[in-house]
Amino acid sequence: MSFETISVIGLGYIGLPTAAAFASRGKKVIGIDVNQLAVETINRGEIHIVEPDLGRVVKQAVEHKFLQAFTHPQVADAFLIAVPTPFKGDHEPDMAYVESAARSIAPVLKKGDLVILESTSPVGSTEQMANWLAEMRSDLSFPQQAGEQADVNIAYCPERVLPGQVMVELIKNDRVIGGMTPTCSARASELYKIFLEGECVVTNSRTAEMCKLTENSFRDVNIAFANELSLICSEQNINVWELIRLANRHPRVNILQPGPGVGGHCIAVDPWFIVAQNPQQAQLIRTARLVNDGKPLWVVEKVKAAVADCLAATNKRASEVTIACFGLAFKPNIDDLRESPAVEIAHLIAEWNAGQTLAVEPNVRKLPKSLADSVTLTETTDALAQADVLVMLVDHQQFKAIKPEEVNQTWIVDTKGVWR
Repeated sequence: MSFETISVIGLGYIGLPTAAAFASRGKKVIGIDVNQLAVETINRGEIHIVEPDLGRVVKQAVEHKFLQAFTHPQVADAFLIAVPTPFKGDHEPDMAYVESAARSIAPVLKKGDLVILESTSPVGSTEQMANWLAEMRSDLSFPQQAGEQADVNIAYCPERVLPGQVMVELIKNDRVIGGMTPTCSARASELYKIFLEGECVVTNSRTAEMCKLTENSFRDVNIAFANELSLICSEQNINVWELIRLANRHPRVNILQPGPGVGGHCIAVDPWFIVAQNPQQAQLIRTARLVNDGKPLWVVEKVKAAVADCLAATNKRASEVTIACFGLAFKPNIDDLRESPAVEIAHLIAEWNAGQTLAVEPNVRKLPKSLADSVTLTETTDALAQADVLVMLVDHQQFKAIKPEEVNQTWIVDTKGVWR
């Protein structure tokens, strides 16, 4: 059964590029998002996020009438759910957005449809989604009820793309396809092959869910090792970046680079999903999360020490010291501030800093609510001219391009090794 119309629920950092990828292959794509402004922006052929090449693809798709956005679900042949899955309480997964999305599409489902969950989710989420749909549509059969004979096929297929390279990796990278039945997997593979140049690797839904969590937990554990090294090297008066460069010359060693912590909606969140379901077994994964979540506090202590040295050397009052934070995004060269340790650090600095706190973030036009009343968004040149203490938090290309002679400050906290 062919897919003439494809619907993507959630038009954010993953959903919109996915919708654009299908539309670029001449498929009719219906995008759904509760954000009216995002819907209006997309229907003008524009985008509301920063991602290289996405704007061009969306513009062409809208102009050729292959892509249209709505605030409420429409009839389609395939539905891809790409909504947030944050955590709540004590790092417990919050599936409210997935449940809301599933229940919203239930009224427009018909026999022969395919529903795919893309949102990073705890093990068992795809089965839970199928149960929500079955509750809403007793007139249709689902895989947990009818197996291969189900009226509606359901699968899990997580994204595995890098922000800033989404439009390339979305097409080139292999996809893990986890159907609730072999037929579900086969139909999901058929759908993704509309634009996918990578391989569709088939498994079951629970293994696919765990695979996504495992990929991000692996990254988190390895980053934690680098971050812990940075703490040790600071105590030992060793340049951590030089140490890592030397250690990585070993043929079987590949240490990642340390930073101010770990952010983003994936690596900073997903390991907790494993911990929540397996609290006794996930000891290493939990410890890595604690190391990375603790790094921002360590950075703030370094900034406090720099301010103290500045006060002692200049005889300035605390209210006269200006601190400039370079970067707010969770990684270089994007505008995504979700779970960003840089935002947390800037907020903590502004809370105790008696003087002015500046933030330089070339990829955003306004500050998040947590910083709006206490931090001033400024340009690179102004920050370099005004600040007494510089705090490098994100190694954006613009910051790497700053010439050494432009940096005259004595007190610098460089979490990325840009000015080492």
